[in-house]
Amino acid sequence: MSNFFHFFLQFIVTLVVMLSCLLLNPTLSAQAATGAMSTTGYAYAVYEQRIIHSPNGIGKYYMGREIAKVMGYTGAGWLERPSREGEEQPSKIVSLLNLKANDVVADIGAGTGYLSFRIAPLLTAGKVLAVDVQPEMLEIIELFKKEKNITNVEPVLATLSDPNLPSESIDLALMVDAYHELEYPQEVMQGIVKALKPGGRVVLVEYRGENPFIMIKGLHKMTQKQVRKEMQAAGLVWRETKNLLPQQHLIIFEKPESSDFSLL
Repeated sequence: MSNFFHFFLQFIVTLVVMLSCLLLNPTLSAQAATGAMSTTGYAYAVYEQRIIHSPNGIGKYYMGREIAKVMGYTGAGWLERPSREGEEQPSKIVSLLNLKANDVVADIGAGTGYLSFRIAPLLTAGKVLAVDVQPEMLEIIELFKKEKNITNVEPVLATLSDPNLPSESIDLALMVDAYHELEYPQEVMQGIVKALKPGGRVVLVEYRGENPFIMIKGLHKMTQKQVRKEMQAAGLVWRETKNLLPQQHLIIFEKPESSDFSLL
């Protein structure tokens, strides 16, 4: 009986210690979701998965940032809300892009095509590739194409890790309140960089994470510092940050004219 009691006590103590360590340092439970090779030839973890995390995130971390949950197609009505112009000034976003008539623009995470259909009329000799991973969103875009009689918006079905764009085919990749939800940000950015023509631009529009008074859930905001760190890791060069929107950064990056992207 005493041996059983001793064994049971040891088990309880061990369990308590393990739980305490987990609570104090949730990264102990992390497992690499994917890996990559460093320049020295050794594999390193790209992502980590934590058991204890924000209810607004997926528990997967990239470069110290937890990835936010995706807004599904059931939230399409929110994207098309009448108050959006006053809250976010998307018409100003379009004007700040400095588009050329023959540009090919990839609207990454296009959703209902809210931005795509505002950009398309300016591209009289170009087009918009409306990229999304949800077929339901692309069906909505097809309906809007017919309703608005706009022909230069092309829906593109992506995967979680691949934007599904041809190499050196786009002049601009635009992500409006979308990047922070990418489940595989490194892989998606690799695909975007390959799809950009030399000198092509990436524009991220994200709610300002530096401002606690912007009433958006924390994981759905990003600081300029974090954005620049992650885009630099993708091989992009920061060019400019415009803080002319009510609540969001508009951050512009560029693919260098001549670089070795063979490792991307």
